Amino acid sequence: MAEGRAKLVWRHFAFLGQESIWAAEAAACAGEQGQFWAYHDTLFAEQQGENGGAFSKENLKRFAARLGLDTARFNACLDTDRYATTVQAETAAGRQKGVRATPTLFVNGQKIEGVPLFEELRQVIGAAAGGGS
Repeated sequence: MAEGRAKLVWRHFAFLGQESIWAAEAAACAGEQGQFWAYHDTLFAEQQGENGGAFSKENLKRFAARLGLDTARFNACLDTDRYATTVQAETAAGRQKGVRATPTLFVNGQKIEGVPLFEELRQVIGAAAGGGS
């Protein structure tokens, strides 16, 4: 497949309660400093079950500090719920498209739930790009 033929678009799907909403907002705040993916990876590494305190605002701020983010800027972003509307809208849009769990991928409208094997994903993307596999 030719380079540049596929584009990844990330959408939040915060469906596990308040802490998942805060975590999604925090990732967006980290994104303001170019650290969305590093923060995303930290969230996955720090998972400890649903709504048990792992993603309290205090812990989310601690993760940002550990990543070396500008904590004053990050904390202000998180404390003002800057991305609350965005997270809510993206979650609602996901529900409207039939998303029930994460990860859920869409490739040219084809929904793929769960983690696909690399070969499966390569074939779906290749077919969508018109190049087969």
